[in-house]
Amino acid sequence: MAAESAKEFEALEAQATALLDIFKRAGYEQVAPSIIQPADIFLDQIGEQLRGRTYVFTDLAGEELCLRPDLTVPVARLYLERHPKADLPARYCYNGPAFRFQLHGPRRHREFRQAGIECLGETDRGNADVEIVRLAVEAVRRAGLKQFRLRFGDIALFYALLDALALPERWRLKLRHYFWRPQIFHALLAKLAKGEKTNGNGPADKLASEIAGLSSEEAEERVAAYLDAQGLPLSGNRSLAEITARLIDRAADLVATPLPREVATVIDYYLAVQAPPKEAADRIAMIAKGAGLDLGPALDAMARRFAGFEENGIDLGQAVFAAEFGRNLEYYSGLVFQIEAPGRDEAICGGGRYDGLLGFLGAPREVPAIGSAIHTERLLAAVRRAA
Repeated sequence: MAAESAKEFEALEAQATALLDIFKRAGYEQVAPSIIQPADIFLDQIGEQLRGRTYVFTDLAGEELCLRPDLTVPVARLYLERHPKADLPARYCYNGPAFRFQLHGPRRHREFRQAGIECLGETDRGNADVEIVRLAVEAVRRAGLKQFRLRFGDIALFYALLDALALPERWRLKLRHYFWRPQIFHALLAKLAKGEKTNGNGPADKLASEIAGLSSEEAEERVAAYLDAQGLPLSGNRSLAEITARLIDRAADLVATPLPREVATVIDYYLAVQAPPKEAADRIAMIAKGAGLDLGPALDAMARRFAGFEENGIDLGQAVFAAEFGRNLEYYSGLVFQIEAPGRDEAICGGGRYDGLLGFLGAPREVPAIGSAIHTERLLAAVRRAA
């Protein structure tokens, strides 16, 4: 068993060396960001799907830390350490472990390896999008994976749809928030599409109604007293302040005007779009026209992006655009993509644009940024299956 593990590690290292050589030849500097990271940054930015799967601990000084669940945030932090004014472009590549509790698979691996690239501060977003996707495709192809499918999504296009719809700002922000939680998002839309008001029910809604109008301090005291009376200890990654904030938000929901049925229907139609890129753009244009919405600039940007891919040798013959795609990491803000092995939805490689992340990390301005990471164990397994 030890010999097999050593052989597997050697194969992964040889593959990673080849991948990094491609990235470095393209002008990407190899970096090695810290494995241990501040927990609050990740828990605020990676989203609900990964939040509960992150390994969080408190050190002897009382600081809450985590094992990095991905490498994009650590690389972004490294960029700001080197360029606190965020005024210079930089290109980094990396190879190393990340840590998450895995929901599937017989062994539930907690550690996996990523090799990737991050392009930070490049103001020509179109060229950067093409560069990242082209390098990702070249890397998996050079590693031996000849057949694969590209899947694309566009978070900015979804936001443009929400901005074009006539709906209260509260619902617009709510839908942006729940986009990252598909089951809750679709359950809410299904309810609203039927014209049903989101009336409160259950203990949580009763408590939310009770703290409506209270100050933050008073609300926290009421929630703490309720949890204590019910024998419910704080657990997981939610603090008392976060739980209270969610209940206050829920209280506002209980008295809010329901989302118009026709708006919910348009959103449902949009999210159901899954087709080759050009066909998908046509379908979305038809949905927008039928709803009287102007998505011209966002659709034009989408068309230019795919034209740029093809002009730079990226074959879109097997590509698909899925409006629903892109719900893993909440820091994504625009183009998202993944490379899938034949016959599988499992991502061999994934990435996207995250223009808002560096501002959250302390940059004095919004910094354009896009990157891609290859799951090297999956890539090696896919290459072996195809051999």
